[in-house]
Amino acid sequence: MELVNKKLSHDEFYSIRKSILKQWPTGQAVDFEEAVRYQLNIPKEKQFSEKLIQAKKSGRTLIQPRAGVALIDKHIELLNYLVDHGEADLLPTTIDSYTRHNRYKEAEIGIEESRLAGRSLLNGFPAVNHGVIACRQVTEAVSAPVQVRHGTPDARLLTEIAIAGGFTSYEGGGVSYNIPYAKKNSLEKTIYDWQYTDRLVGIYEEHGVSINREPFGPLTGTLVPPCISNAVAVIESLLAAEQGVKNITVGYGQCGNLRQDVAAVRSLEQLTEEYLKEKGYDDIIVTTVLHQWMGGFPQDESKAFGVISWGAAAAALAGATKVIVKTPHEAMGVPTKEANASGLLTTKQLVTMLRDQVMPLTKELLDEINIIKMETRAIVNKIFELGNGDIAKGTVAGFQAGVIDIPFAPSKYNKGKVLPARDNEGAVRILECGSLPFNKELKDYHREKIEQRAKIERRKVSFQMVIDDIYAIGKGRLVGRPR
Repeated sequence: MELVNKKLSHDEFYSIRKSILKQWPTGQAVDFEEAVRYQLNIPKEKQFSEKLIQAKKSGRTLIQPRAGVALIDKHIELLNYLVDHGEADLLPTTIDSYTRHNRYKEAEIGIEESRLAGRSLLNGFPAVNHGVIACRQVTEAVSAPVQVRHGTPDARLLTEIAIAGGFTSYEGGGVSYNIPYAKKNSLEKTIYDWQYTDRLVGIYEEHGVSINREPFGPLTGTLVPPCISNAVAVIESLLAAEQGVKNITVGYGQCGNLRQDVAAVRSLEQLTEEYLKEKGYDDIIVTTVLHQWMGGFPQDESKAFGVISWGAAAAALAGATKVIVKTPHEAMGVPTKEANASGLLTTKQLVTMLRDQVMPLTKELLDEINIIKMETRAIVNKIFELGNGDIAKGTVAGFQAGVIDIPFAPSKYNKGKVLPARDNEGAVRILECGSLPFNKELKDYHREKIEQRAKIERRKVSFQMVIDDIYAIGKGRLVGRPR
């Protein structure tokens, strides 16, 4: 297998497909032609791509929770509750951890134990084990479009069953579902495996079925500088487009400084469209998603609602097409359906109130947009250079060289030399640039921003700042200042 950014041939795809569908008995029930007919009969109001296109046209920010339990009836009950009591516009089906690691036997045991217990003993919905018909029970039982969210390095069988099962959106990518999630999975393998997933979506597109694809934006969710997450989103969008994907939602995890968050989402959409068109992908629809704060939450519910509200405001003012919503129980484990609905209602109130308000393009906001664009272009262009024009090869080489480096990622294929910290206004800057391909101007910019904070706090620039920032929001602050 030589990894290149080239559309999988008919023979290559279908040769792989034979072995994929044999991985678990439910794979044998996937009938592509029948699945196409089924997808074409899904009403427009339940198609993810259609809902996102309409939201982008109207300037509306849609709200979407995270949710998933083991048993079919309980999962349907949960999703309907989030629509009826949480006013969710879009729905998730979060997949369990066993399925994410292709451990279907353990998932099967988890289903049986959940049935005996009368409650979910898995942390998500084991879609592969349930199979196509059961997935259709879920998607038919709800009134909103449903997306599969997971975290699977090798998601090929899950993709086959999910799309045949009536899900109309699929999250993940060969970088974003590897480096932040796994320790030993090689990038060559995960990018290649996700080429299969994207090619499957592309083949559905060729048959008139639009499936939305969403790279996972937050990555590790811990002080990730916008340029790094934006670069990954651009990379995965280009990889998906080559395989025939036509509807892409690029994501970003909220960092907390409103100006930076707005700048990050706006620059992300602009850069993704720019690179897609530059590389000849002229017919791709790009939308955006902001993930509410992915780090530590306050234990106090009222304070947690404050964090949720701030994320809702950032999404609305940034013009994100949708926002992934947190719950007031984030600090305490798996939320109840009531807590999940509360987070949704809080977010719905904010995005509705702010729908007709626009954050003006001030000099400060424009400067932030331009900085993020300069940094992102430096990374992506260097990756193209390392790959001799091939984004797949360049991505592998880029991680090897550290020109793209995700903070706090567990993967042994990630250098781990980049260290972020907040500046005095709470924007995420880069304390240690590692081997990021920044010029002196960009490196000096970050250093000066952090030194300004250090001067005000009367301490030296140090790793302690990073530690303080990681825990700050959970303690009721944004910047981790010494006390």
